[in-house]
Amino acid sequence: MNADERSAAADSRFVRFLEYLKVERRYSLHTVDNYGRDLALFARSLDQERIDWSTVNAQHIRTFAAVRHRQGASPKTIQRNLSALRAFFEYLRRESLIDRNPAVGIRAPRSPRGLPKVVDADAMGGLLDEPPEDPLEIRDLAIMELFYSSGLRLAELAALDLDQVRRRADELEVLGKGRRSRVTPVGRKARAAIDAWLKVRGGYAKNGEPALFVSNRGGRLSRRAIQQRLQRWGLRQGASQALHPHLLRHSFASHLLESSGDLRAVQELLGHADISTTQIYTHLDFQHLAKVYDAAHPRARRKRAKPRD
Repeated sequence: MNADERSAAADSRFVRFLEYLKVERRYSLHTVDNYGRDLALFARSLDQERIDWSTVNAQHIRTFAAVRHRQGASPKTIQRNLSALRAFFEYLRRESLIDRNPAVGIRAPRSPRGLPKVVDADAMGGLLDEPPEDPLEIRDLAIMELFYSSGLRLAELAALDLDQVRRRADELEVLGKGRRSRVTPVGRKARAAIDAWLKVRGGYAKNGEPALFVSNRGGRLSRRAIQQRLQRWGLRQGASQALHPHLLRHSFASHLLESSGDLRAVQELLGHADISTTQIYTHLDFQHLAKVYDAAHPRARRKRAKPRD
């Protein structure tokens, strides 16, 4: 088999694999697209070294990860690259096209885990209490209130359909990562903002459009458009930091944990499969408590300098 034939065979396996992810594993289109790009990147590295797919071993994959690291790819990106390769080779193994999965056990460089940024509760109130100036800003306010009220991910909010908010006034059932379903509450302010949007939505939505949030062209509002509209709102209100969906989700989690101290409840509401993912908010909460302590405790406060005689 020459190089062109090997490339064609690999391409057909890619196509079948990506179709398998979409149809059988029901991965999101976003994840499937990312995995496709990751596999194409690895395929190019094999072509450059004239390595056949059937001879790929663990060292080839380690070398690929090391090269990606030298190229400046973040640990998180390399982790996804390796996840795509593990899934692909596992698919080939299950199809009896290879004997073993060479990507098993290979890990990306550790990613430094920074604390998520949050908006102060008072500042958040100021942002959300600003009255909208037109129907699209009514929609944008409903989006922000829902992010902050329910801790939704961007993909979860963008995928919401009209019938989901009509079932119950005070809660939403959403489909999160790994296609795990969860129920999250909808606060009073968020419900009022959604109701205000529903009154004007008919002037924008195409006939039969199921999406809750639509663009001025009548179709489902894209993730990118949601990000841009939040950024626009933050700039208009003079926010001290860029406003984006994850910032609202982080603020929801931090403020809720600060008030309740219930880590398990926050984990459930965020849709985290592993509580260790949620525990980062305990560090954030501790930072807040430490500031309060430093400002209030008699032994922590700095003494004022005595006036000189």
